[in-house]
Amino acid sequence: MDILDTLIIFIIAVAILAALYKSFVIIRPTSRGLVERLGRYNRLVGQGFHPVIPLVEKVVRVNITEQLVTAEPQQIITKDKLNATVDAQIYFKVKDDEESIKASQYNVFNYTIQIVQLARTTLRNIIGTLTLTEANSQRDRINLELMNTLATETKNWGINVVRTELKEIDPPKDVQQTMNEVVKAENTKIAAIDFATARETEADGMRRAAIKKAEGERAAAILSAEGERQAKILKAEGDAQAIKLVNQAAQQYFVGAAQDLRKIQAAETSFGSGTMKLVVPEGAPLVNVFSEAAGVTPVILKPEMLEKKKSEDKNV
Repeated sequence: MDILDTLIIFIIAVAILAALYKSFVIIRPTSRGLVERLGRYNRLVGQGFHPVIPLVEKVVRVNITEQLVTAEPQQIITKDKLNATVDAQIYFKVKDDEESIKASQYNVFNYTIQIVQLARTTLRNIIGTLTLTEANSQRDRINLELMNTLATETKNWGINVVRTELKEIDPPKDVQQTMNEVVKAENTKIAAIDFATARETEADGMRRAAIKKAEGERAAAILSAEGERQAKILKAEGDAQAIKLVNQAAQQYFVGAAQDLRKIQAAETSFGSGTMKLVVPEGAPLVNVFSEAAGVTPVILKPEMLEKKKSEDKNV
């Protein structure tokens, strides 16, 4: 066998190995395969090992996992004539049914590039109708409008827009500095209001405490006055009861002897409630009107003792 024959055999072996290599394909779980035969769509293959006809069939792999693309930062003129730097992210995925996978390859040239350009254009249209303040305060609205527009425009691409996120809306540096100063002033104002409110609350608490204290003192004074009044009423009732008893005694024992009764009362006033004795003649109509508690004890003398007492009083 000469060198030429050896070279021919080697070429045939390489061709056979290449044909064998191209006669099967392996698809990962994250992808699906579109099999094209002689340039025409033939079938869809899922994950795993699949035989194909070398040089006749071609497999186009399509990623069906969620993907992220970034709409590069761009300058957008807002409604109030400010140049804002805007950036956004888009999350999407190719649907895993056969028609959607075919649409992602045959209805759009490159859905990754085109969805980014579509997002940038949509952001310019949305933010151009808003002021810078509105754009910063209405991020959810911008995200929703961007997502709805992308979903509508890409419905024939076989993809599903999962969500969109507005990353940043940066104003010019001089505007940003002014906004920072405004925010700082607003925070200072809020802090001053909070401090004044706290002081007012503290003063109100002290005022309420003073009112409660005054009300307590007033209630205590009322109770004390009520107690004194009740005591005076009870004392007056006691005095009245005592006078009543004296009058009853006077009517019972001192009928016709009012002058003697007044003398006894005068003596009681002069000497108080000490140990005082009243001496009355035996058989006289006077009786002792003082209780033993008043210290008055009646003593009855016989006539001869009374005469002796009178003699002693004369000598004196």
